[in-house]
Amino acid sequence: MEEIIFGLLFILFLVVFFGILNEKTIHISNDIALVLFSFLLAGIVKLLEAFHILSLEGTVIGNVAGINLEEFLMDGILCFMLFSGASGVNFNRFVKNIKSISLLALLSTVWSSFLYGGLFYLVSLALNLGFSIWLCVLLGCIVSPTDPIAATSILKKAGLSKNVSTVIEGESLFNDGTGVAVFVCIKNIVNDTSDLSFPVLMAKELLGAIAVGLLVSFLMFRLLRATNNPMFHIFISMFDVMAAYFICETLGCSGVIASVVCGIYFSRSMAKCEEWHKVVDPKDWYEDFWHIADTLLNSVLFILIGFAAINIPGHKWLPVLIISAIVINFIARFLGVGTSALMIGRKKIPNRYSAFEFTSLMTWSALKGGLSLALALSTKEFLSPDSYQVVFIMTCVTMYFTIVVQGLTTGKVFALVEKHKSKRIQ
Repeated sequence: MEEIIFGLLFILFLVVFFGILNEKTIHISNDIALVLFSFLLAGIVKLLEAFHILSLEGTVIGNVAGINLEEFLMDGILCFMLFSGASGVNFNRFVKNIKSISLLALLSTVWSSFLYGGLFYLVSLALNLGFSIWLCVLLGCIVSPTDPIAATSILKKAGLSKNVSTVIEGESLFNDGTGVAVFVCIKNIVNDTSDLSFPVLMAKELLGAIAVGLLVSFLMFRLLRATNNPMFHIFISMFDVMAAYFICETLGCSGVIASVVCGIYFSRSMAKCEEWHKVVDPKDWYEDFWHIADTLLNSVLFILIGFAAINIPGHKWLPVLIISAIVINFIARFLGVGTSALMIGRKKIPNRYSAFEFTSLMTWSALKGGLSLALALSTKEFLSPDSYQVVFIMTCVTMYFTIVVQGLTTGKVFALVEKHKSKRIQ
């Protein structure tokens, strides 16, 4: 118990310390700063351990780095973070861009996963890694879905237009159900186990989750309207997303999608009864609670993501794997989004972008985060140590590059795309 409390104290100290350090020095997005500083601290610690100056075993840093991120995220805080993120999506803009969001969340995610697998299979053959084509596709399933936590917390500060932000956030919130469904199917192939076909599994994951999310939220919001106590509104919203997530995980549906549906349903319903809400909650406790909870949980998660670098193993092909992770992810994402952009049609692409402009922006703004890392960690149970090392390295490199490099430069890429569009229109 003391180790848990001390670990939480250490994480909160780093959240505050790194936040103030960023505020006084480099002035970048606080979420990116937390990942960057904790990554650098992890690198220093790992270097000291390599020279036998420091041992991680039994230390607070070692304990924090050893936290089971898969359980912490998937079985703990994820539903609350998704609910909060979905609550911030503008429903009218979401409906307006539903075709773009749907194609990106479904087609682009599946297509990118298989493209990534095919490209990495060529790398595997060249390096003699012994990866089967299906194991390469499994890696594609891990890194292809964009992360809703990274997207909603980082990209909203990059100065993007509202329509583009809605598409990016909407895709990232819904494509994880697709990614998980494909991951489970390919995992069964890798393990040579029989299970539901992909269409059946997809329907169960997505449609079942949507049905559960809507039903539970409908009942819980009726209960919310029966009381004027804003504290009960907060408790009911927490119970709503927890219940929907638990039911879906029990039934084998996507708790991720259900959490998003709950967030959008409550946000839309709150907007419809805005006048009543302002009367019963004049201090806006409901909104403030979810904003604070979202900020705190995001901060803790980004610290843990940075510390995951301590667990990155050495590998004789590490430089090649690093370059491959960055290049293959970019190519697979670009081709996947490009295919979706052609199907969306120029009239439905937001902001009057061309297919190339839209594809370029959506490719560069595709951040990966905790969900990809959690899926990668889950493969340790059934992969050989050598294969798991490669999967973990590729996932971490992709995650750090997209969060830090692409996250910091998405605003600049957006400006370049806008400049290109202006010249094209003139």
